[in-house]
Amino acid sequence: MGGAVSAGEDNDELIDNLKEAQYIRTELVEQAFRAIDRADYYLEEFKDNAYKDLAWKHGNIHLSAPCIYSEVMEALDLQPGLSFLNLGSGTGYLSSMVGLILGPFGVNHGVELHSDVIEYAKQKLDFFIKTSDSFDKFEFCEPSFVTGNCLEISPDCTQYDRVYCGAGVQKEHEDYMKNLLKVGGILVMPLEEKLTKITRTGPSAWETKKILAVSFAPLIQPNHADSGKSRLVHLPPVAVRSLQDLARIAIRGTIKKIIHQEALSRSGNGLKNPPRFKRRRVRRRRMETIVFLDKEVFASRISNPSDDNNNSEDIDEERPEEEEAKPSELKPDPPVNFLREKVLSLPLPDPLKYYLLYYREK
Repeated sequence: MGGAVSAGEDNDELIDNLKEAQYIRTELVEQAFRAIDRADYYLEEFKDNAYKDLAWKHGNIHLSAPCIYSEVMEALDLQPGLSFLNLGSGTGYLSSMVGLILGPFGVNHGVELHSDVIEYAKQKLDFFIKTSDSFDKFEFCEPSFVTGNCLEISPDCTQYDRVYCGAGVQKEHEDYMKNLLKVGGILVMPLEEKLTKITRTGPSAWETKKILAVSFAPLIQPNHADSGKSRLVHLPPVAVRSLQDLARIAIRGTIKKIIHQEALSRSGNGLKNPPRFKRRRVRRRRMETIVFLDKEVFASRISNPSDDNNNSEDIDEERPEEEEAKPSELKPDPPVNFLREKVLSLPLPDPLKYYLLYYREK
């Protein structure tokens, strides 16, 4: 599925294209998408397709198209400290982006049917925490994944502020999904071939908005042939942060403030934006239909009166002459992880430094 925007040469260009096409509309969502490289969630031999606006499926591993994920992220209206449940959590790509926004006091749970995909998601999560410089720019709400059928969640589970289902929900399961929400919560799911946003405005009151025409593979129904009994899925408990963990969060926050103040004192008026690669402009037009190459899914944007301003016109912006510099002049310096450098320079025992950096030994 996908094809709504042009292919990018790297993750930043993919995000540029999603912004141009108005799939990414808020700063929080943009920051999360830029912080996690989509290619990191692909198997090595398929990474050439990572920056195309297409879905990818290999065995049980599946990634939705970037345009779908961006619409989902925007519709969820994520804020720090909320609780999130991802039904069909897959590779953990979406859950990790959500975790960057939820922050250290959020809740981030996922349910995935296939145990091999759970293992894959844990490997990718571990790789992100260990290697990504972006990780230290955020206080992360680490996702927890459990194996099971999301239609068999234990009835005594807690309710969530935000819920997303990554498979087509049959009409008979709509109320089941709604009951996973707290009052004031938001549920996003494919329902009757529409990506649908449902807000719980009261104990028995709901607001529904159709976002995007889609076609997802349907939820897999529970199979009780072996025992005739339901295998209830028990979600992770909502744990209270330990004093040790709270201290780490506070120390990291203090160090970040010191780094920011040092940067302000050096520059005088704040950090300047680093130069970026010159990007080719994307011709912006309203997408009424999106044709997918994957037989499982297709999508088309639902018309919105607010789209009828000037978005349907092609826009080609002229580059100022001063932007036409040599590529070598536009190439940014390699990113520097100032937090990591600062922590490693502190007069502390190595185990404490590693703890502050979320270092993990295999």
